Amino acid sequence: MSVWNILYVAVAVVLLFGAAVFVHEFGHFWMARRRGLKVEAFAIGFGPKLFSWTRDGVEYSWRLIPAGGFVKLPQMTTASLIEGQTADGKPLPPATPGSKILVSVAGPLMNVVFAFFIATILWIVGLPVPVNPPIVGYVDPDSEEARLGIQPGDRVVLVDGRKIRSWQDVNEATAMARTNVVQVVTERDGRFFTNHLATVVNKTFGLKLLRLEPRDHPEIVRVQPGTAAEEAGLQPGDRVLAFAGVPVVSDQHLVQLIRKHPEQPAEIRIERKGEKLTLTIRPRRDPQTGHGMIGVMLGSSSTQRFVVQRPGPTPWAQVSEVVTKTWRTLVALVYSRQTGVGAKDLSGPVGILAMLAGWVNTDYRLALSFLVLLNVNLAILNLLPIPVLDGGHVLLALIEWIRRRPLSARLVESVTTAFAVLLISFMAYVTFFDVKRIPLFSAWFKATRQVELAAPESVEPLTDPAGAPAGSSKP
Repeated sequence: MSVWNILYVAVAVVLLFGAAVFVHEFGHFWMARRRGLKVEAFAIGFGPKLFSWTRDGVEYSWRLIPAGGFVKLPQMTTASLIEGQTADGKPLPPATPGSKILVSVAGPLMNVVFAFFIATILWIVGLPVPVNPPIVGYVDPDSEEARLGIQPGDRVVLVDGRKIRSWQDVNEATAMARTNVVQVVTERDGRFFTNHLATVVNKTFGLKLLRLEPRDHPEIVRVQPGTAAEEAGLQPGDRVLAFAGVPVVSDQHLVQLIRKHPEQPAEIRIERKGEKLTLTIRPRRDPQTGHGMIGVMLGSSSTQRFVVQRPGPTPWAQVSEVVTKTWRTLVALVYSRQTGVGAKDLSGPVGILAMLAGWVNTDYRLALSFLVLLNVNLAILNLLPIPVLDGGHVLLALIEWIRRRPLSARLVESVTTAFAVLLISFMAYVTFFDVKRIPLFSAWFKATRQVELAAPESVEPLTDPAGAPAGSSKP
């Protein structure tokens, strides 16, 4: 990446992330002014002031770090615990519970409005969608899945009762399932098959996955020195298209083909920087198992293809999909013991910024789509009834409304402080795992993603081992 590209990505990430926070705080500011509450300050950004001015008793300022902003509301119940006391020290009339609720809800509501605004733009200009069909690429002949009749080329249509449109949906539905055995419905030649498949835990992410692989050409991540792969001229980044004349459809498929050719010369067809090459390789015999091996580390292809859907999904469809996924994530966390999904699997600021940078580096429309997700998530999470969050303000205001008198300041302070410590600890915990995943984020950020102005039907399908086109199966 050039210096200018890095600068562009950095500025775009700060502005997009900051926009989500700024819109949230503006919602609080606007509603507080409408309800006649005292607003001491409204800032764009954080850190030292670059310049400021005062109008109608409100200090407006531009801060050094243009990432979001904040609004200072001394009449909100816990504002003084977080934002400080009023500047002049004068007593203020308490805000009514209704005003507190409206001001608290206004921030998340503005995030939802902003999400719909961005979704409307994507509806007009089009939205890139991944070319990642839920087609089974390889099934181990000796596996339980093969015994149940699942074949390469089968399309996954339902997992745990959820409709599937991409392999990412397959992984998400499996990870969120509350049992280690999930119901999977596949389709082949217009016929539907229902099976109950056992899951395995992925060592990298710690999430449940099916023992099935999507159809994709594996990519060589590393070549061990002094091995058959090095002698044949294979390099990191090579995509394996075929081995011994058989089209390769997944990592495990390639491994199985190599194992069957110990000490036997075979042609390996690869794609390197857009050029197709054919090399000859002689897998060596593993002294322990007798299987063939070539000495490479494999990974999924880093070239992710998108096609632009124009017009894009409707704003309602985009936002409702995000709400559904967020709700499923929260449910999976609640049932963590059954699903295996925990706080370590969430993304904090580090992970969010890394993913946003990746999308900015790919296509502005994908970055805007991620911003829709970010705004909806901010709205939902802030409305959780946890003191310190907006939902906590609403909860305390409702209690005050029911009791017809405010809670004691000491109780509010104790509860708020306790939850503030818990929230900070939780964010530190999530950030720790975010930092551990930085190498994965880095690889994902550097991955090649091709966004094409093409209809989804024009994408050339891969072929399964029998040479059948996508969506069909060998009789």
